[in-house]
Amino acid sequence: MSDADLEEVGYIRKGRLTQLQQQQQGGASGAAGKDEQRKQEEAEARTSILSQILQPEAADRLGRIRLVKESRATDVENRLIMLARSGQLRAKVTEEQLKELLGAVAENNERDGTASGKIVVSRRKGGWEDDDDLLDL
Repeated sequence: MSDADLEEVGYIRKGRLTQLQQQQQGGASGAAGKDEQRKQEEAEARTSILSQILQPEAADRLGRIRLVKESRATDVENRLIMLARSGQLRAKVTEEQLKELLGAVAENNERDGTASGKIVVSRRKGGWEDDDDLLDL
């Protein structure tokens, strides 16, 4: 093989390598796109179910809870969807019923030890030296 043939083979190899890399990136983005599409469909299904089982006031309250603590809102939504699928909900959930469910979820989280709403303050033990008194002079 001559030098020209070797260079041509090198160009072909480089071109094929870039083509394979592009296909691999396209496949990865395709899989990510499918995951994103699946998540979006699940979110739409959840919203549809919740709009069917919640009164507007309860839906508003759940939306405000989501702004403050998304994990708690997701727990409540999961429980509501579970109750709806098992047929335990006879009518739309009112705001008062949602408050009761929130209390039950909060108690359940406290009992399980997953309540992250508690703040623990640990203070240093021993004498405090008050150096700020010198600044008052």
